Amino acid sequence: MAAPVIMIHGAFCGGWTFDAFRRPFEAAGRKVLTPDLRGHGAGEGLQAVVGLSMLDYAHDIADLAAGQDEPPVLVGHSMGGLVAMLAARRTPVAGLVLLAPSPPWGVAGWSVEEGVTAFGLHLLGPFWAQAVTPDRGIMLRYSLDRVPPGARRPILEQLSAESGRALWETLNWWLDPMMTTSLGAGPPAAPALLLVGEKDVVHPPATARLTAERVGAEHRILPGMSHWLPGEPGWEDVAGQSLAWLETSQAA
Repeated sequence: MAAPVIMIHGAFCGGWTFDAFRRPFEAAGRKVLTPDLRGHGAGEGLQAVVGLSMLDYAHDIADLAAGQDEPPVLVGHSMGGLVAMLAARRTPVAGLVLLAPSPPWGVAGWSVEEGVTAFGLHLLGPFWAQAVTPDRGIMLRYSLDRVPPGARRPILEQLSAESGRALWETLNWWLDPMMTTSLGAGPPAAPALLLVGEKDVVHPPATARLTAERVGAEHRILPGMSHWLPGEPGWEDVAGQSLAWLETSQAA
């Protein structure tokens, strides 16, 4: 029986990220779960995410994975990719599919946009103790830039606040003495595929390559694509490549 799939959304988002992306996996006979990370459910409000750590997210996903009948495949987008990597160090998984993942501790960003985002958060003051609201302008410029105009508004309307602490642990890892997003030593937790858009400036190909090397993942660059891999034009090919890789990796 094919391993179940848990899809993990990125910052400011929810399980709705995968409303379309999940369908090819289900059509292939796989059970698919698309949980909201803690504090990200509809109507939970700003305070629901205050103080949450990346480890809170990772432990929740690890617990969900451990509760399945067999080790699942974790599919993570952006920050959700980092959550997937952290969770896979805490419970057995059958594989990882990382879609433009945030890099773990020790992997430095390569783009101007990555640096601006990391340092720009400090303009908010002690953001690590707050809920950070989404910047829709940044989303439109860097994440939804290839999404058709008519499809952007529903996405923007569903965005929610993110934990400033989780953002700090992810984007300013060099300031974190606890090394929260470190994957530790040892071999890769599971077979992994990393997909990144050629035009992604949120987590660009150069950064993605270093992340792939860190976790022993197969690394593929998707021509012409940007950051919103689960929903921008071409997402069907992203899902198709992911499914084909799963069939091959799990048959090996």
